[in-house]
Amino acid sequence: MRDSFAGTATLVRFALRRSRFALLWWIVGITALYPIQALALEASYPTQADLDQLAASLSGNAAIIAMAGPEYALDTIGGQTAWQTSAFGAILAGLMSTFLIVRQTRAGEENGADELIRAGVVGRSATNAAAVIVTTAANLVLVVAIALLLISCGLPAEGSWALGCACGFTGMVFMGLALIFAQVSSTTRGAWGMSGAAIGVAYALRAAGDVGENALTWLSPIGWGQQVRAYADERWWPALLLLGTTVLSVAVARMLHLRRDFGAGLVAPRRGPATRDWRGGAYELAWRLQRPTVIGWLVGLAFGGAAYGTIGNDVGDLVGDSDLSGSLTGGQTSGEAMTDGFYGSAMLMLAIITAAFAVAVILRARGEETSGRAEPLLATALHRRTYLASHVALAVLASTVGVALAGAATGWMYGVVSGSYDRIGQLTGAGLTYAPAIWVMIGVTVVLVGFLPRLASWGWLAIGFAAVVMFFGPLLKFPDWLMNVSPFTHLALVPLDDVAWAPILWLTGIAVTLVAAGFLGFRRRDVVN
Repeated sequence: MRDSFAGTATLVRFALRRSRFALLWWIVGITALYPIQALALEASYPTQADLDQLAASLSGNAAIIAMAGPEYALDTIGGQTAWQTSAFGAILAGLMSTFLIVRQTRAGEENGADELIRAGVVGRSATNAAAVIVTTAANLVLVVAIALLLISCGLPAEGSWALGCACGFTGMVFMGLALIFAQVSSTTRGAWGMSGAAIGVAYALRAAGDVGENALTWLSPIGWGQQVRAYADERWWPALLLLGTTVLSVAVARMLHLRRDFGAGLVAPRRGPATRDWRGGAYELAWRLQRPTVIGWLVGLAFGGAAYGTIGNDVGDLVGDSDLSGSLTGGQTSGEAMTDGFYGSAMLMLAIITAAFAVAVILRARGEETSGRAEPLLATALHRRTYLASHVALAVLASTVGVALAGAATGWMYGVVSGSYDRIGQLTGAGLTYAPAIWVMIGVTVVLVGFLPRLASWGWLAIGFAAVVMFFGPLLKFPDWLMNVSPFTHLALVPLDDVAWAPILWLTGIAVTLVAAGFLGFRRRDVVN
């Protein structure tokens, strides 16, 4: 038993050193969500009468309950903070846990790094144990940081600790599930896919259970975290349920790990067709490699757009008439213009999410390179330019389709709720106006792949920066030059504003230049494996 865990402490130190920047960004990003939301609510609703009015306008709205969760103590800052952050914080904690577990377990087996590690004095279960220790520590840091920051904002201590535990403990449940999926799948991609699907299903079950007030909520770890009822007569037994599920899932993962071969999964990958006519060449290969990812993202964007559409004309009841709310509606506070401004902001948010999808597609080209699978391809007559172009073309095409699909889904669901389907074409066009900004994000990532391949993942920083500028730029009064760094800032807020063609043309030109520069760098540098 002891030999099975030999070397765990060394692997923990290695994992902390290797993932220190990723851990920092994940923890800071998730933690900041909570105090910023609390402070924003205090600034927007300074009196109890304002909070009562807000609670009355939000109460009973099925669409909003589906997005945020059950209503508890909405007439308090703490209750509003918990309601508006708990579901999204749990999702982010789940994604963080999945990232840490898959990177330290299945990814190491897939790229051969674990084989080198096991050549030393390392037990069979040491890698998994180190991954669990690091991920558990990261989630516990979330618990403490969220609680202390909310207490420093003046919120009650017990509710702050409850909200922190709901986030961190939910993340630990998804850690256990990701560890199980890392044993089931023989590929990193499969483990990621199953873990992402688990988070999506958990969110959907919670939404269906909360709207229908039925037992489906209790099939979702996200629902358990919200049933802690932070700031609303807290209940601690759902937190114990989260911890118990974590222990059980980690034990199941260990049992599965001991019953499989190194490098293999419990589910063997399917064999490809005996004969295949690859007329599409590198472009068909890129599509087949990324097909599940692309389809998953497109479905997710369609659901996200449909969720915004369910709000229909009730935008005023949702966002209120405060200054902060005005930032969500393009400064409009009433009438049709307010609805136009809200859906313009919704399309901007969906466009930034689509840009993250595009960056993920581009980074797959770098992933194929580091895994050693690109080198045999490039040793053939396949030109480097064609290899990279296949992934860039897929990213451009899929992201453009994705943002248009999100707009169409928003308009369609808006029509279902309001009875007017005029916005389908309008919001589809609104989504497409953001395509040039997404292409710029693709260009930035291609430049990193071409010139600074070791820093290619910094393409995510560009997405994070754009999101921060969108969510917090006006609230924190960022200077204009900093706001203008984000390409999304320069585009018109359609349908509230008319389409501005000059920024579209400029951004398209910048994107083409960046992509061309990235191709030049990729052609001149060595291929790394």
